[in-house]
Amino acid sequence: MKANRLWILVKGELSRLHKYNVTSISFFVAILWALILYFLDADVFNSVLPLILLVDASMMSIMYIGSVMFFEKSESTISTMLVTPSTNSELVLSKVVANIIHNMLASTLIIIAFVFIKNIELNYLLLFVGIFLATAFHTVLGLFMAYFQKNFTGMLMQIMVVVFVLMIPTVLYELNVLKAAFWEYLLLINPMQAASELINGGFKGYDFNWVYFVSLAYLVIGTILLYVFAVIPKFKDYAIKQSGV
Repeated sequence: MKANRLWILVKGELSRLHKYNVTSISFFVAILWALILYFLDADVFNSVLPLILLVDASMMSIMYIGSVMFFEKSESTISTMLVTPSTNSELVLSKVVANIIHNMLASTLIIIAFVFIKNIELNYLLLFVGIFLATAFHTVLGLFMAYFQKNFTGMLMQIMVVVFVLMIPTVLYELNVLKAAFWEYLLLINPMQAASELINGGFKGYDFNWVYFVSLAYLVIGTILLYVFAVIPKFKDYAIKQSGV
């Protein structure tokens, strides 16, 4: 894989995100969250901000990559890329990298806004590591889900199912609605709970324990396995089917 060729592909993907107005929408959403959270009390704010970053790194990552794949499918862009010297791995990795860059910038806007507005204390390194890994995993997951979407409505329905199955238990747990001890162990199989733990690790007062390190390993290993054994092998079939061959 040539680094220059990969970077050209990444720039192309970032340009495509802008073309499809995904970048504009993400920045608008970030500003909207900032305006909403600005009027919250300090106690509520400290509880909600990690959840907002979680939503941005997980659900929005899936939605953004799914939208781009849908638009590419509509315009037959992938069929054009199949005749270039770029490999399947380069094409897939460029989409993942571009979506991570795009989503990290959106999350950074939210963080910058509230560092100045609310003067919160953060461990920036751990917070950005958490957001990065959460975004990477859910981008790869969203890319895999996109292989099976037939239309835009179907894609949205898929996302809603993921949110219902994965995110709602995590949100209820973070808000102390689910208090039983066994939830801590049961939710270890939930990638959104792992993402929540890593993001919370960037906030002052987080209690680092074995759950944090299990979550870290889960997202790193899970992203690699999903990318290598699900996303890459299925890409060729998706590209051929998308191109009408």
